[in-house]
Amino acid sequence: MVSKETIEKAYEAAKARYAEVGVDTDAVLEKLQNVKISMHCWQGDDVRGFLTPDGELTGGIMSTGNYPGAAHTPEELRADLEKAYSLIPGKHKLNLHAIYLDTDEAVDLNEIEPKHFEKWVRWAKEQEIGLDFNPTFFSHPMMRDGFTLSHPDKEVRDYWIEHGKRSRRIAEYFGKELGETCYTNFWVPDGFKDNPIDRLAPRKRLMESLDEIFSEEIDEEYNVDTVESKLFGLGAEAYTVGSHEFYMGYGLTRQKTILLDAGHFHPTEVISNKISSLALFSKRLMLHVSRPVRWDSDHVVIMDDELQEITKEIVRNDLLDRTAIGLDFFDGTINRIAAWVVGTRNTQKALLKAMLEPTQDLKDMENQFDFTSRLVLTEELKDFPYSDVWNYFCFKNNVPVGFDWFKEVKDYEAKILAERH
Repeated sequence: MVSKETIEKAYEAAKARYAEVGVDTDAVLEKLQNVKISMHCWQGDDVRGFLTPDGELTGGIMSTGNYPGAAHTPEELRADLEKAYSLIPGKHKLNLHAIYLDTDEAVDLNEIEPKHFEKWVRWAKEQEIGLDFNPTFFSHPMMRDGFTLSHPDKEVRDYWIEHGKRSRRIAEYFGKELGETCYTNFWVPDGFKDNPIDRLAPRKRLMESLDEIFSEEIDEEYNVDTVESKLFGLGAEAYTVGSHEFYMGYGLTRQKTILLDAGHFHPTEVISNKISSLALFSKRLMLHVSRPVRWDSDHVVIMDDELQEITKEIVRNDLLDRTAIGLDFFDGTINRIAAWVVGTRNTQKALLKAMLEPTQDLKDMENQFDFTSRLVLTEELKDFPYSDVWNYFCFKNNVPVGFDWFKEVKDYEAKILAERH
């Protein structure tokens, strides 16, 4: 365990170093303290949820691995989340999917109500965190032939439209109860495995279904609707109805927030390069920070180049107040609590690194076409002691510094997770 004196001494040295390039680390940490990451619930149980007694839902999404200790009840999941939050500096949010309702009542997705999530709201108040929400348009018998909101059968579409409407009312309930805006994200996996003849009609049906879902006015103080695109998915390799172009057009014409998922594009595309363009035309953005490996495989977020580019775009362009940052990955091959902590802390670290840049100086160099100075400064900054600033941030937030957090996870695994079957 690193001593208080060592942490503070290292921070003071780092503070002086950053001051040489005009960066106030105290102000940076105050800014970082106010950034809330929306941590996703589905990492904790491999996207099973609690809609059915066995949680064995299939179709549209998939997690791999059989590491022991997955949560099988809402109580277990909340306990695991509490452990993860205790190891992450700051107060954040939780992103819930509709299948994570907590009720003894037998209820289907087109019947869910705020009362089925009262326990989550009560817990969120105790934890002093906000809640975000997602309708669940997958892993259900009414996902027929690989389609939901764009299915040619009106009965199928109506089922999912009702689910979408009820999801927005639940989100409004979250916002009112917790005093914090709930972001409700709409993603549907509809698509064809092989080449379709008609690409237009399914998209028209999806557009009309969404229009019907959003026809009820809900104050954005409580709920903000977001729409999420995807390039392809399992069983929809040739054509996805909700493509990037579809949702970019839909979001901008319907004043809905566009969500960019880091794994939902072509392997050579990155969302960091899309942020500045969308920021010009949309008052808000939402991100799902994930890590694709060759495709949208939702690996745990590591400190890679794209994560750092994403956070640089947000910070350099002063978009923090307009960008909701959520996580989206699920890995059942490793300790699930460790996955949450690694991904969330890395996202915070990347934001910190971006905030520790002398952004205005770098922009001035660029505007003066002084590319030499820009290159030299950006390269030298890579060697600056950002980790000492991060360690101090963890220390000030009373969470473990360095490897110490993993010791707590391993202890929790031995005492709690090992007892689960």
